[in-house]
Amino acid sequence: MSDTASSLKVAIGGDEAAFALKEILIAHMQEQGYQVEDFGTFNAEPILYPDVAIEVATAIKEGRFDRGVLVCGTGIGVAISANKVPGIRAAQAHDTYSAGKARTSNDAQIVTLGARVVGPELAKDIVTTFLGKSFPGGPSAEKVAKIHEYEERLAGPSSSGAPSPEA
Repeated sequence: MSDTASSLKVAIGGDEAAFALKEILIAHMQEQGYQVEDFGTFNAEPILYPDVAIEVATAIKEGRFDRGVLVCGTGIGVAISANKVPGIRAAQAHDTYSAGKARTSNDAQIVTLGARVVGPELAKDIVTTFLGKSFPGGPSAEKVAKIHEYEERLAGPSSSGAPSPEA
């Protein structure tokens, strides 16, 4: 177990399509020494993945967790959902190169995977790569700052993007 692993707190969640993969990834991360909290689903009954993705993304935004792993059938839905939380960068990865670049080039806090697209062994490698990388800044820092700038500008005063109730 590395010092990095023992100090990183990881939130994980997914839907019923990825329940089995989520369980495999939890065991894998715990074996590596990561502190892991499961945000569900806790069985193979259908759920709405946006609920889990938003909960994980919010926990990371609030600083309760360092990184996140989200899984669904394709990895697409949970990525779209998590990216609705201002300040969150969730990146879908189906290979280790993309998972590493999500961290080193984009400072993504969450990696998303598709259980119907990625097998368990590759999924473990993707998560290991993602969690093992850091954001070095450098030329990518300006790009990440620009993403944040656009996010702030486009969010407007309510920062939710939704019309206010009195509108």
